[in-house]
Amino acid sequence: MDLPLPTLIALAGVAFIAGVVDAIAGGGGLITLPALLAAGLDPHFALGTNKGQSVFGSFASVFRFMRAGLINRARAKVTFPLGALGAFAGAALLLVVDRTVLRPLVLVLLVAAGAFVAIKRPGNTPAGPAPARPLLIGGIIALTIGAYDGFFGPGTGTFLIIAYVTLLKESLPNATADAKVVNFASNLATVTLLGLAGKVVWAISLPMAVGQFLGGLVGAQLAIKRGAPLIRGVVLTVVACLVAKLGWDLFHP
Repeated sequence: MDLPLPTLIALAGVAFIAGVVDAIAGGGGLITLPALLAAGLDPHFALGTNKGQSVFGSFASVFRFMRAGLINRARAKVTFPLGALGAFAGAALLLVVDRTVLRPLVLVLLVAAGAFVAIKRPGNTPAGPAPARPLLIGGIIALTIGAYDGFFGPGTGTFLIIAYVTLLKESLPNATADAKVVNFASNLATVTLLGLAGKVVWAISLPMAVGQFLGGLVGAQLAIKRGAPLIRGVVLTVVACLVAKLGWDLFHP
């Protein structure tokens, strides 16, 4: 599918904005997926093309957070492969289960996540003493939420951040950085499957990938410099948008 050059440039600009948002709090797909649908892509190709470009943004975020020393490298050696494995499993499960059954549950979980961020206000320092077996807990988080991303997806970045803060007692900036490792792994696994299935329109995805990559770098830099207050604000905004979208989809299928 070929799109006019002005449309491709507009989509790359949208991808840049999405990359900034996604690096800070997740939820970039809320911006890029509707844009791809508005450009005329079939829903299946829109989903695949969206993953094809978003993987570059998550890679850029991981790169920037790693340079800043915010990523737990020992944990990443466990969470990255398990996040990818979970996404493969979730994508396979999608073939046999109707994913719409998850929508009401995800709505409740997103509201709970938003309430946690608003009330508990996790900050720039760890939320408490680390658990006894952080690698095991981190691996379970990566496998479970990676599977969710491969199967359904909305809110993945937010759920990862909240899981790292509540279960691993990380600070909000560290949780955001470590969450991007799993997010990148699940994106990479999913785009591999969709690419092999021919569902990625690379002529559209690659120009958007440039915007996503640059946006991911900018968003990660903002998260590093502005810390918890910025992340909290963006997380709450993303949660509100996700709740509105999923609520609309639930009552207007």
